[in-house]
Amino acid sequence: MSSSAFQYDEAFSRNIGWVTQAEQAALRGKRVAIAGVGGVGGVHLLTLVRLGISAFHIADMDTFDLVNFNRQAGAMMSTIGRPKAEVMAEMARNINPEVDIRIFDKGVDADNLGEFLKGVDLYVDGLDFFAFDARRHTFRACQERGIPAVTAAPLGMGTAVLSFLPGKMSFEEYFRLDGCDEDEMAVRFLLGLSPAMLQRGYLADPSRVNFAERRGPSTIAACQLCAGVTAVEVLKILLGRGDVIHAPWGFQFDAYRNRYVKTWRPGGNRNPIQRIGLFIARRQLRAMRG
Repeated sequence: MSSSAFQYDEAFSRNIGWVTQAEQAALRGKRVAIAGVGGVGGVHLLTLVRLGISAFHIADMDTFDLVNFNRQAGAMMSTIGRPKAEVMAEMARNINPEVDIRIFDKGVDADNLGEFLKGVDLYVDGLDFFAFDARRHTFRACQERGIPAVTAAPLGMGTAVLSFLPGKMSFEEYFRLDGCDEDEMAVRFLLGLSPAMLQRGYLADPSRVNFAERRGPSTIAACQLCAGVTAVEVLKILLGRGDVIHAPWGFQFDAYRNRYVKTWRPGGNRNPIQRIGLFIARRQLRAMRG
């Protein structure tokens, strides 16, 4: 019978088999940074805590509201109006009371990224889709510090995943966002994440996509798929085993369409095929705006 007192080895013993005892101990000693712990970022945190990772830096400046209920792990009637980072830290500690979590309640920016990434083994992107400045600063800082970074986008009822590893293609080299206005960054980021655009064919109400208002539909199914896939990528990177697909390679899985696509865009958004896709996407955006 299990003791009521927390014991790390027992709490995560069912991971053993897919990882070794030594690998589980290694995961226990890792520190992961997550910027944005609302939608996909909150599920990332809880999934990685259950994987046995025991130290985190989390950043979020927002509070929970009713509009978050469809997808955010910490959004409940009891948490409306409460800071997302604070709530998610409590949930993480309720799984592992020994977890070490440092909260950055002002979010991330160019001024605090040094502290946010200090001592971190890996970064997981949980920022809002439209948080382009914060995302660019964070990925650049990871590149400069040799920190692996993973982003998984919740698209439709699936996920698109890109990993950026030290010494390989960088976030900026792939997405090419320099000098772009916000509309162009949104188009480049979306198409860069999902060159296959598997989610496009079953969008039921296109009027719910509004780049000008920074608004789009979302599902908990996509957020949970993101977290599961990201956890595996994190495990492989931190333990140094398994095949890690990294930019300009990526992949997308769409549960609604039962499809998996591995993508390759050498040159990123500068790739000729990608440039054609961007041209079409810009035209579609203009048409949506009338």
